[in-house]
Amino acid sequence: MIRSELDDNTDDNPQTQRQRSAAASRSTWVSVWVNLLLTTAQIAVGIQAKSQALIADGIHSLSDLVADFVVLLANHHSQKDADADHPYGHQRFETAASLVLGLLLLAVGLGMLWSAAVKLQNPAEIATVHIVALWVAAGALVAKESLFRYMLAVAKRVKSSMLVANAWHARSDAASSLVVGVGIVGNLMGYPILDPIAAAIVGFMVTKMGWSFGWDAMHDLMDRAVDAAEVQAIRKTLMETPGVSGVHDVRTRKMGDMIVVDAHLEVVATLTVEQGHDIAVVARQRVMQHHRVINLMTHIDPHRRPDLDHAVLARR
Repeated sequence: MIRSELDDNTDDNPQTQRQRSAAASRSTWVSVWVNLLLTTAQIAVGIQAKSQALIADGIHSLSDLVADFVVLLANHHSQKDADADHPYGHQRFETAASLVLGLLLLAVGLGMLWSAAVKLQNPAEIATVHIVALWVAAGALVAKESLFRYMLAVAKRVKSSMLVANAWHARSDAASSLVVGVGIVGNLMGYPILDPIAAAIVGFMVTKMGWSFGWDAMHDLMDRAVDAAEVQAIRKTLMETPGVSGVHDVRTRKMGDMIVVDAHLEVVATLTVEQGHDIAVVARQRVMQHHRVINLMTHIDPHRRPDLDHAVLARR
């Protein structure tokens, strides 16, 4: 077995990591200020205007604010270099952050459902909402949808699942603000029960999204492989490496938003150990240059097909 290590790593991955960190920090701080403003306005006006739905939406914005600080913390720690205790680096801080976001959303959503259920059991006590609540809900809808589009664009550009999760958290608030607006309109039209119903719908949406994020993060923490298309792309890069006759047993596992890969490379059986090692080094370098791979562990297998050996040697 030959386990290749390339000491002179490419500049692409470090640069990408720096760009991802800067983009994550910048977009998250934008979210912090938006959520701080919305939380204050929604809860304050919701209490004054007697709208449970708007208060629930404000609590959702507060959960976003907490989530933003979780993302900032994870982004800071995930950029640390590998050390003796974490030889593969700290990228899984991002996965842990996604799990925390999911659990946070789940807890907030269940709390909203409980509060709405209590109100629905006593419909006679539901007060008429003041119209100012509708204007705040409309403003929150515009702000959250704009924030979602901005954050998702950044997340896709830097390929960060943690930022994608936070962006969709913002979209859940936009959707909840729409539902809240409908509930407030119904209350103002003489159907007061629609306000706690809107709060319950918001709670269900938040709960569902929290479960989805938490479940995905748990799978990633259990070394889930990347999708088949990305595995095939990595396999193709390996096959195009000069000296490689074949590739098999390609295994991947997610490390935050990066990937760790194990692969068996087939080389001409008559090559020396040094020649096989050189091929493995080049293969590792190519994969780390063209894919979001932080490490490739290779196993060299002898290839004994004369019909292909001549062609492979000619490529070298």
